[in-house]
Amino acid sequence: MTPKFEAGINIAIKIPKSKYDKTVAFYRDILKLEVAEKPISNPTVSRTHEVKFGNNIIWLDCVDNFTHSETWLQLTVPNIDEATDYLRSNAVETCDELEELPQNMHWIQDPAGTVFNLQERKDK
Repeated sequence: MTPKFEAGINIAIKIPKSKYDKTVAFYRDILKLEVAEKPISNPTVSRTHEVKFGNNIIWLDCVDNFTHSETWLQLTVPNIDEATDYLRSNAVETCDELEELPQNMHWIQDPAGTVFNLQERKDK
């Protein structure tokens, strides 16, 4: 069975600490989007801001050890275990060491290195 992958609403932009404040100001002060800092407890992300972006949410994540920005996307599936098995059967391994996640989610990458957060849809 092939799982049905769907785009999620969350987009994370991992931003080096040296460019973080200017990036937040760009979204808030230049683009005039709704930006709010949110509390975060994560060993690799020191700060995060939520940006309302149409029907999506961009998470501006301050990552102290990055040297360049990366954009990470969200994928949802009806069943995380079936999707993970399907991906492995197609030579796509999880890379959960990238960043801490709850147990029912995984990180995967496309061949170009784009990171996806794979998680189970709540509405199955």
